[in-house]
Amino acid sequence: MAIANQEKAKPASPRRFELSVTSGFDRYSVEHGAWTLSSAFQPVFSLSHMRAVGYEGLLRAHDALDRAVSPLDVFGQAARVGEALQVDRLSHALHLENFRVLGTQNEWLFLNVYPGALTEPYHIAALLANLKRLQFEPRRVVLEVLEHDTEDIEKLADAVQNFREHGFLIALDDFGAGHSNIERIWQLDPDIVKLDRVMLSHAGHAAHTLHVPGDSKHRRNMEAILSGVVSLLHEAGKLVLIEGVETEHEAQLALASGADFVQGFFFGRPNPGLADSTQAHTLMSELTERYRLQTEAKERRVAARLAPYVRAFERAAERLAAGEPLEEVCWNFLGLDNAARCFLLDTNGRQAGRNVVLRADRAAHEARLLPLIDAQGANWLRRPYFRAALGDPERVQVTKPYLSINEALPCVTLSVETRVDGQRCVLCGDIDWFPEDGE
Repeated sequence: MAIANQEKAKPASPRRFELSVTSGFDRYSVEHGAWTLSSAFQPVFSLSHMRAVGYEGLLRAHDALDRAVSPLDVFGQAARVGEALQVDRLSHALHLENFRVLGTQNEWLFLNVYPGALTEPYHIAALLANLKRLQFEPRRVVLEVLEHDTEDIEKLADAVQNFREHGFLIALDDFGAGHSNIERIWQLDPDIVKLDRVMLSHAGHAAHTLHVPGDSKHRRNMEAILSGVVSLLHEAGKLVLIEGVETEHEAQLALASGADFVQGFFFGRPNPGLADSTQAHTLMSELTERYRLQTEAKERRVAARLAPYVRAFERAAERLAAGEPLEEVCWNFLGLDNAARCFLLDTNGRQAGRNVVLRADRAAHEARLLPLIDAQGANWLRRPYFRAALGDPERVQVTKPYLSINEALPCVTLSVETRVDGQRCVLCGDIDWFPEDGE
């Protein structure tokens, strides 16, 4: 707070930007103390459009001997002498000058904002003045708000809203690391959420072990968690950018997650100039084609894995409709590896009778959640497998993997509409569904 107050009393020093030519690119630089500051731009790609839709402005610094200086050192030194906000404004002005030289038409410019700068009154005035001078519209600027702890979130939210009212877009940076909190999404209402690389890294490990009492270790697919986070943010009305994509495997994870945008060394490194549009389009076209082939191969493997369960389940439904008791018709299905239980629902989704479990080893599993073992009379109306079965009679329905309430384990449910004693009902069968290689 002391730094911010000191900044308010200190007007920004006028700076003269020098235009130079470096590696074929015209760009501006500026002297700050013993350092020369310049800009680099890392592209942000839309996976659907297969082209760059924005660029993040990154500060580059060199000393008098042309040795690279870390931007963290630049801001660290500025903070120690009370000039952090001034340097932040200087870097923004520098990035705007250099971005204008590049001659972009509609692409966004992403600007990192130093913590505390958004709530400093002079900041927005200086930024708007630079935009007006350069004839650059605020709607083309995305301000990246760092996902950090703050004592006055309401003040920050008001400041963000003020920038938004002037036409700026807001991105919440580094979500998924540090002080990440889903509440911050509601408080700041960003247009774009940037998922930190740590989430991609966890998903890149594909799976971790899940310990189940009385059973071997099972794997839980971490990729599904990444997709779930993206889906949640989409439901909240936010576009999602995954940053830190460095390998093709990570690029495939980002593509499969449903994210809108990607950024990282795999797609494009920071450079003074624009991304090669032809090269980028080719890269993403090839990536998308490999994703299609992998997805189709995965679907074939899953179908082959499900086939014996579906055949046994279809036979169980036929026998049930022919008048045989539920406890007997499910034996062939329940005799298959990982088949968990069968149960019967009426047309209101209410379970008639208890779960039918064949193997005694299921008891060790279900004892973990003892209050949930007795499902007689439970209502499964909300479950997709119930609605799907009634909507497509006499055809076996298969859910996507989901978390079973019975044991808090991944599960796939088969369901089919049939008749018992002339009454419509839905036969259901659960399968423990742990990801296998290739899934």
